[in-house]
Amino acid sequence: MELWIPITIAAAFAQNLRFMLQKHLKSTQLSTGGATFARFLYSAPLVALLLAAYLHFSGIPIPQVNARFWVMALSGGLAQILATMCVVALFSHRSFAVGITFKKTEVLQTALLSFVVLGEKISAWGLGAILVGFVGVVLLADNRGMGATGWKARLFNRAAGLGLLSGVLFAISATGYRGASLSLGLDVPFFARACFTLAIVTASQTVAMGIWLLMRERGEMTRVVANWRVAGLVGVTSMIGSLGWFTAFTLQNAAYVKALGQVELLFSFLASTLFFHEKTTARERIAMLFLTGSILLLVVLA
Repeated sequence: MELWIPITIAAAFAQNLRFMLQKHLKSTQLSTGGATFARFLYSAPLVALLLAAYLHFSGIPIPQVNARFWVMALSGGLAQILATMCVVALFSHRSFAVGITFKKTEVLQTALLSFVVLGEKISAWGLGAILVGFVGVVLLADNRGMGATGWKARLFNRAAGLGLLSGVLFAISATGYRGASLSLGLDVPFFARACFTLAIVTASQTVAMGIWLLMRERGEMTRVVANWRVAGLVGVTSMIGSLGWFTAFTLQNAAYVKALGQVELLFSFLASTLFFHEKTTARERIAMLFLTGSILLLVVLA
């Protein structure tokens, strides 16, 4: 088994735990911005310490950066902030499992974006997988039974918009992170590239989100600190998950990493049922099967 596979599965599990904690914060204590900021505030110092310790004990020098690195890393970081806010906001409209499934449209978009930006090709089977996934997205976007009337109201709604936008933004962030890591040079060990890129990104995200909250949501930073017990766990799970994703992106095509990351759908379904006691409809389960099927096609046949 190639190393990126267990790393990706572990990252997906940690990310699912983080979203569970953020859903709790959003529904009980914090705003969308506050719940998003919690992951950066408490993970950035941990990542910086890990990087410093790794470089010290391994004797590896700090990687040399170039303009491409900054463009890729910072654009990826901004996209991830906006994507996380979309997902947290989405939890107010649909169940946890459905919210995560909407987010998982990112894998289909990552395949396309990786081709355009990084030149990493997808096959005809990959295009077929995208079309299968599109069917799942349409089924999932249909909020029939939630008071919507008419097909336009059912398909073009706030939840669908937030979910699809989060997928686009997460695809941008994944492509940006892989591009940033590769720009450091293949002569730098993969873990050093992953850890260094993550440290730069999380530090910039913490500063950017902190400025935003000070300008737009005064008092929210104080609430994030006051809820340090849960928010701190958000930071820890965020660090573990992000480090896993960054390492996997360094080792493998971002589209395939995101494809395998669909295992998070199983984790989210269990969390939605066992912890949040949310029900999913037969149509939503069929939509999840279509999306999962598209990913299997992408992994096995692309």
